[in-house]
Amino acid sequence: MYDAILIGGGHNGLTAAAYLARAGLRVIVLERREILGGTCVTEELWPGFKISRAAYVAGLLRPAVVEELGLLRRGLKLLPRRPSSWTPDANGPGLLFGRDEAANLAQIRHYSPRDAERMPAYERVIDRAARVIEPLLDAPPFDPAHPRLADLGPLLKALRAGIALRSDLTEALALVLGSATNGINRWFESEPLRSTLATDALIGAHAGPSTPGTGYVLFHHLMGDTGGARGVWAYVEGGMGGLSAALADAAREAGAEIRTNAEVRRIGLRGGRACAVELADGASLEARAIVSSIDPYHTLQLLGREHAPAEFASTVDATDFRSPVVKINLALDSLPVFHACPDVREPGPWHQGTIHLGAGTMDELDASFSAAERGELPEKPMIELTVPSAVDPTLAPRGKYVASLFVQHAPPRATAEFWEKNRERFADRVLACIDELSPGFSRRVVHRDVLTPLDLERVFGIRGGNIFHGAMTLDRLGPMRPAPGWSRYATPLPGFFLCGAATHPGGGVMGACGRNAAKVIAESLRAER
Repeated sequence: MYDAILIGGGHNGLTAAAYLARAGLRVIVLERREILGGTCVTEELWPGFKISRAAYVAGLLRPAVVEELGLLRRGLKLLPRRPSSWTPDANGPGLLFGRDEAANLAQIRHYSPRDAERMPAYERVIDRAARVIEPLLDAPPFDPAHPRLADLGPLLKALRAGIALRSDLTEALALVLGSATNGINRWFESEPLRSTLATDALIGAHAGPSTPGTGYVLFHHLMGDTGGARGVWAYVEGGMGGLSAALADAAREAGAEIRTNAEVRRIGLRGGRACAVELADGASLEARAIVSSIDPYHTLQLLGREHAPAEFASTVDATDFRSPVVKINLALDSLPVFHACPDVREPGPWHQGTIHLGAGTMDELDASFSAAERGELPEKPMIELTVPSAVDPTLAPRGKYVASLFVQHAPPRATAEFWEKNRERFADRVLACIDELSPGFSRRVVHRDVLTPLDLERVFGIRGGNIFHGAMTLDRLGPMRPAPGWSRYATPLPGFFLCGAATHPGGGVMGACGRNAAKVIAESLRAER
């Protein structure tokens, strides 16, 4: 018998397994696909082209996970993207944001001297407010329904940081609690600055910038500190599968067992307690604890509604699993060029970070979301283009490149028949939008892989294609994630735990959910001995 069975070999499941095994527990990880990593995988879809097929960039990965599990000595290599982003503009210089503050402000000043003057104060508020939230990421949440003195430390640290904000506190609260539109428009007047900032509030969320609550999503995506600087995200050398490989190595070294092609068909109960799993091949495994790192919808399917506690089923039913994302992976036969850099022959700073294309104003971002709400495909979608092989040449043959397109907004209720008819048509529309600022981009494409929300669910097992395992709205954060009263990774079913992105602190390639859950699970199992 195992101490814990981990369902799902995504990065949170692997992280939890590593920590549980380090605590001396007998652990096994069961991954239904042939490769580990969940959405953090590298796949060679076409000969010589290595693709981070789903998740494509790191930055929220918690330093504690990297340091405590020794991921750097296990081959993990993070490649910071400097500059971090570029918003090209056919009618101006665009915005190339890197670590040179003076250069950043000079570009903003072209569009609005007032915005350039206000930018340092805005960044100060963002930075100080993020430092209030960050201590809460690395610990289980303080749950008023089940108060524990041990959980007060991070909360008190966050409160002290909040008090230290002083005059910035109200500004920070206005940004976090409101919509991205209200928060950003209070600070700035010009485009493309406003829409560039707003994209961080929309990534993965079925929302437009005017949707209430998008302010927190913006903060969530600004809390990365890869490379020692907030907001400097990174590629993983060799693709995102490199992170999963390092986590798996840490888990195995600690004694964890890992199986691929091991699909769980059913979670078994005995005396009202989760105690076993049945695999698709008919095998059965028993454990003192069953831990799911997959999303709550698919977890409920494994439990069976008739066996699940009413609180669990009702919470799953109330969870918003809608996703606006279409992920398009490309193989290119040459380096993309843009109006702003037409003569380059080698990758330059324009190619290193996220390139913002398509919807380029707050109104256009809202229009993209509104079209999806009507069940339509937007004429001008929000497009985030990355060319990771411009930083990591191991991903493509010499002179060739891979590109990743994170596109919103897809209609979340679209049927399989809708996507069968419109999948490639929409991809053509996206490429046409890129062609407007990167002439001939679509002609450089030699292969493409188009993943709609339904495809993301089919391939990676994430309900609705939702990368957060459920919307990160203000009513589903901290002690309310995934539900009020049972936010500390334990479910209402004895012996059954969650450790995926549906738990605190939420989605993104962080490892925090797995690390925090492992603490709670290990304590629970020790207390039962």
